[in-house]
Order: sequence, then C-alpha cells, then structure tokens
Amino acid sequence: MIKTALVGYGWWGQHMARLLRDSRFFELSGIYAPELAGESEIDGIPIYSSMQALLNDGETAAVILTSPNLLHEEQAVAAAEAGKHVFCEKPLSLTAASAGRIVATCANAGRVLAVGHERRFEPAMQRVAELVRSQSLGTIMHAEAAFSHDKLATLDQENWRAKKATAPAAGMTGMGIHLTDFFIWMFGPVKTVQALTADRTLGWETGDLVTVQLQFEAGMTATLSAILNTPHFIRYHVFGSDKWVEVRNDTHPDTPGGEAHLCLSESGREMQFEHYPWTDTVSDNLNSFAKAITGEAPYPFSDFELRHNIEVLEAIIQSADTGETVRL
Repeated sequence: MIKTALVGYGWWGQHMARLLRDSRFFELSGIYAPELAGESEIDGIPIYSSMQALLNDGETAAVILTSPNLLHEEQAVAAAEAGKHVFCEKPLSLTAASAGRIVATCANAGRVLAVGHERRFEPAMQRVAELVRSQSLGTIMHAEAAFSHDKLATLDQENWRAKKATAPAAGMTGMGIHLTDFFIWMFGPVKTVQALTADRTLGWETGDLVTVQLQFEAGMTATLSAILNTPHFIRYHVFGSDKWVEVRNDTHPDTPGGEAHLCLSESGREMQFEHYPWTDTVSDNLNSFAKAITGEAPYPFSDFELRHNIEVLEAIIQSADTGETVRL
C-alpha cells in the first residue's frame, strides 16, 4: 500500500478521501486542510498541523492536492522536493511557466506527476481516440465539445471558484480544461485561440460561461463551451472526411449511474450506436498513478500534454480578457 496524504478537504477532497479509504493501492495516511485547523483527526484519519508537517512525514510517499488552483505550484513543487509523488487536481496550474516548473521539478526529483483528468479514462472517449488514431474517420476536419453543469451554481460569490484570480475564464478551470485535454490528446498542439466569457445569471466575477475557438498545428479546428448554470450536459463530436462520431454523456465521475451514448455515422450506411455505462474513472486515474509509482506502467499523460494544456488555458484567459486571438 502506498501511504498517501491528502491536501484540501472541500467537496472534491472529501470525495478523494472516500476513494482512498476504499483503494487497494493507497493508504490514506493523513490530511492537511486549513479548514480542519484545531482538529486532530477526522473519521479516524490524522490531521496534519501544517503543510510542512505533512512534508516532514517520511512514511508518506505520495500527496494528492485538491487545494485551490493558486496553491498548486507551491504545494506540488514542495512535495516533489520532499520526495513525494504528486497527484494534482486539475488544472495543474494557471500559467504555462508555473506548469513547467511543476513538471520539471517532479521530473528532476524522479517523482511521478499525475493530474485529475479522469474524463480521459471514460471508455466512450477512449473509443473516440481509437477512431481518430486509426484514421477510421478519414481526415479530421473539426471537433465540437461542450461540458456544462450546475453543481457549483449555489456557491457564494466570495468562494474562490467564483473569483477571476483563482478560477479565471468562467467554467474553464472546472469543466473546459477537460475538453482541451481531450483535444490535445487526440489532435496535438494548438496553434491559435479565441475566447469569450460572459456572466448571464450568477453574478460571478469570473463569469458563468465561456466559449472558445481553436486551430491546431495539424490544420483542423475546434470549438468548446462550458456553462456553470445549466443542467448537466456533455457532448463531444469529431467530424472526419469519411465519418463523424459523437458522444453524449449524462454521467458525472462522483455519482454512479447514467450512460455515455456514442453514435458513428458514415454516408450511405445506417448509424451505429454504442452505449457505455458509468465507470469510476477517478479511481481508474488513481490506479494509473499507483502503477506509475510502482513501475508497473508509465502514467498515460506526457509532460508535453500536461504543460501544453495549461499553455492553452493561459491563452484562453488572455483572449477572453483582451478580445484578441492569441497565437501560441
């Protein structure tokens, strides 16, 4: 069992704690979270008095960060320098330079760096990636993606998730970052970005919707949207010269149930439909992290993908702020 400490104990931190308690790979050794100050334990799990106390724990081999976005770099770098493997909740950071420092520090320390992009482990999305890579769709022309929900809509305007400094570009850091991860995974480097944000209903400083247009070095284009105040909705559509494929997904990683529905279309043929039930993709991601730590298998995200996703995020933030197209 890999002794693992958890940093942060909000909504997602509590979900990660439940998964770690049930894990066959990890042992939850302790928690550090400012909101638990003064407590000695919670549900039988020790509470660290400080981040430094966690880092000084020689028996803890890995750290999982579910802290606010602006803390990721400082905490990830400190953990790697202390010899801990790092699993960081998305986004890895908010600037390309910061993400680069995290990636480089983990690499130089020989520590595994993993990121909470559990959506990439969904069977339906792996099927789409397989169709793209096998060239079954023909030449890729364009992709469209949308990921929206209202899980955070009741948060107070003073919550860090509603602030531009800590969660910029509306739904990008919570939902849209998964979509850019998909794009980079399947289509490679992004060349240009143009983004718009707006605040329609929530009164949040960061806004409650974002829409983005991207062009890739490979020549194709893509659009994405993320809305923070509408019922749960996920759609991912890839248009090829020979076929197109679409996934509509009513599942959420923390809630068992629902399905992802895949449709594959080719001129002159009946549409093909495939259905994929909910799977625990957060645990799948954690298990991949564990296998990378033990040397059983490499972690299935490249350093380039981790850095470039944040480079794209930073470009989206800049474009939304200036109204200009940003070239990467």
